[in-house]
Amino acid sequence: MPVITISRQYGSGGDAIAKRVCEALGYSYFDKNLMAQVASETGISKSDVVDFSEDTYKMRGFLDRLLGRNRSAADAWTSSDTQRALPVEALDEARSVNLIKETIIGAHRHDNVVIVGRGGQAILREHPGVLHVRIVAPLGARVLRVQSTENVNLDEATTRVNRRGEAARAYLERFHDIDWDNPLLYHLIINTGKWETEGAVQIIINALVHLPMIVHQ
Repeated sequence: MPVITISRQYGSGGDAIAKRVCEALGYSYFDKNLMAQVASETGISKSDVVDFSEDTYKMRGFLDRLLGRNRSAADAWTSSDTQRALPVEALDEARSVNLIKETIIGAHRHDNVVIVGRGGQAILREHPGVLHVRIVAPLGARVLRVQSTENVNLDEATTRVNRRGEAARAYLERFHDIDWDNPLLYHLIINTGKWETEGAVQIIINALVHLPMIVHQ
């Protein structure tokens, strides 16, 4: 069955939708465990695999790079759960991004996988049998969702949403040369200000039936 990539605005509910799609279809969720498995199968050392994505990239560290400041890649990786720096191997940016690219291409060969973020819409843009989905929501709705799920005040929620959005946009422009808001990158753009999670899940599942298996230029 086709692979699904999901690009989502922070606070749009895209992660919950991705996990529900996996549950409904019996798909695998592309996380660090699956990355390690794919790495092993493709001959990449597990010790080399670092989850270098827009989600785990500190805004400050990202801006340091954009401004050309000399910092190691390890300084910019954080856990999205703890927001603390992870003790990872200091790989240069180009190698780190290339390793992610290789594992995503390897995951594409597996089929039956949902890839959230990490530039999947760019890395697999020319690959057949991939459904590219974008999950968005109005700013106010995203702020309120973050405020509720992360138990922070409105100002802090607004700051988090804006910073994560800026970091993700910059990450994808720098490493994949795309504007993540470009609608031409996606088969579907779903506004969760209009659709509940289950409705969005059904839209994605229904779209798989009609997905062209050949990439049209």
